[in-house]
Amino acid sequence: MKFVLTVTRNTHHMGLRRGPLQRCILGLIVMGGWSMPMPSPGAEYGSPGVPGGFGGVVTTSEPTAARVGAALLRDGGNAIDAAVAVAFALNVTEPQSSGIGGGGFMMIYLAGEGRTIIVDSRERAPAGADPNMFLGADGAPFPFPLRSTSGLAVGVPGMLRGAELALSRWGTRTLAEVLQPAIRMAARGIRVSRRLADASASPRLDNEPGDPVYDAARAVFRPGGEPLREHDPLIQPDLATTFRLLAGRGADAFYRGAIADAIVAAQQRGRRDAGSDGQARLRGRMTHQDLRNYQPVIRNPVSASYRGYAVLSMPPPSSGGLTVIQVLKLIERFPLGDEDAGYGFGQARTLHVILEALRLAFADRALWMGDEDFVAVPKTGLLHEAYIAERSVLIDPGRRADRVSPGDPRPYDVAGLPSARALAGLREAGEGGINTTHFTVMDAAGNIVCFTNTIESQWGSGQMVPGYGFLLNNELTDFNAKPRANLGAGGFDPGANDVAPNKRPRSSMAPTIIFQGEAPVAAFGSPGGSTIISSVLNVAVNLIDHGLPVGEAVDAPRLAQTSANGRPFFEPGFEAAAIHSLQQLGHDLQDDRLRSIGSVQAVVIEQPAGRRYGAADRRRTGGVQSLRAHRDGGG
Repeated sequence: MKFVLTVTRNTHHMGLRRGPLQRCILGLIVMGGWSMPMPSPGAEYGSPGVPGGFGGVVTTSEPTAARVGAALLRDGGNAIDAAVAVAFALNVTEPQSSGIGGGGFMMIYLAGEGRTIIVDSRERAPAGADPNMFLGADGAPFPFPLRSTSGLAVGVPGMLRGAELALSRWGTRTLAEVLQPAIRMAARGIRVSRRLADASASPRLDNEPGDPVYDAARAVFRPGGEPLREHDPLIQPDLATTFRLLAGRGADAFYRGAIADAIVAAQQRGRRDAGSDGQARLRGRMTHQDLRNYQPVIRNPVSASYRGYAVLSMPPPSSGGLTVIQVLKLIERFPLGDEDAGYGFGQARTLHVILEALRLAFADRALWMGDEDFVAVPKTGLLHEAYIAERSVLIDPGRRADRVSPGDPRPYDVAGLPSARALAGLREAGEGGINTTHFTVMDAAGNIVCFTNTIESQWGSGQMVPGYGFLLNNELTDFNAKPRANLGAGGFDPGANDVAPNKRPRSSMAPTIIFQGEAPVAAFGSPGGSTIISSVLNVAVNLIDHGLPVGEAVDAPRLAQTSANGRPFFEPGFEAAAIHSLQQLGHDLQDDRLRSIGSVQAVVIEQPAGRRYGAADRRRTGGVQSLRAHRDGGG
């Protein structure tokens, strides 16, 4: 194997080793199997540039947002206050990825209570939704480009209610206070990032010229008909006005009154180019009552042990946490990290068993996972020791399985779901949106917020609420486009992700916190649609099995598998010999690689000392702010 000498830019990066074997990497480290790509010119690379400390840490995809979070912490706010302020700031700086027209999952670790909870602000289907709503008159689903940019794709937004709930229960600042930085940024203007400039040229903004809802987005992000340019000033006065209304009246200003009127009217647009029948069928079904009725849900994380660590992640309606943890359990019997056995970082065997485990888990995901408020998700069975052993034995280190099918975890599940003679044939579909955002915040007291927030696809539905400056999501396309439910004995399928009134669509978001004993040692997550699962998994394995320092664990090249029998994706940086070996094992890896998979924002905590280290993924601009408090606290 070729070894690459890599120079760390910080002498205090933490990786995790099995059991107590955490370590600092000092000066030079020798790594095999990959070469770290250089950041884009002018990018702020937070990972190795920020030394560890005992104060707060904020890691985001945008440096300006990281500074907003750090300012809240420096002013005495806690991690919840800072996280909500960051979310609003990202609505200004990264509007193509997240905002108040969408929703997400906020994992919160409360250090004083030793408790981890989740605020689920995932969008909901309106009460008028039904399983056949994405089908045309011919019974076939409308093409994804049509349905994903129509009002029918818009779910009832939850981000504001979730933020309001988190602040009221665990924050120390009011909604009005945490909105102030975003108000200033929207009103006074920001400098356009390269990523935002590139996104403004996307065909996702080309839909329905002449329609005021789509034109509103173009007026902001293509002023004069031209895409934004990097470093140009961008002022968003309508968004600033909306934020001021929210600061004055709270989230009710969004879910009732004039803004609610405008939301309902905006999503009633169909798609004129879908024909008269299509235009009518693709109109949104959200009503004022749907907005008034929206409530976030407080959930408990899913968890399991992996090589002595406790891994806590997002439960349904996200598939992300269950799938990540299931893959970890499936690969636990293999000696990952042992280079002599062929399981070192970047070695073909390591990559092969991870891909095969992902295929098995994605097969289960496609059949069993959905909103557990509506369907019985066999969470216990999917992670049961006997079921994991039954599935893991299907991983052959010497070859790729020809075809992978879902297993049946119901006999191992305490929910006691009925058995069936045969399961449905696998019909896979993954989320199309990769433009979500994730950030991680830790305060001096040890509270952690791991927050994945989204409007789904780039620019969401492409519909901006006229006069209010925010984009509407297209999250309902995460449901099955065509209903799958079949409760008969032959071809049993629970229809776990079929559309239903008030149901939340299945997600892949996976904010994750890893514990050693009772103490958190890492917190991270990623955007990326169904590639989120692979991104979070890659980083967990890099930290735990390969003991990489957090900067390298985040920036190392990734493989992604997003379905049981589809082709995997890979980034530049892997050894050609490893890719060739995977091809020889049967993996259909061609040179059509994704340029980037995910964008992980991470915090690692050295135990028992408690020193914190942040890493912001180079795949986006990234920003890390570290507050250099003394060991006894303070800012």
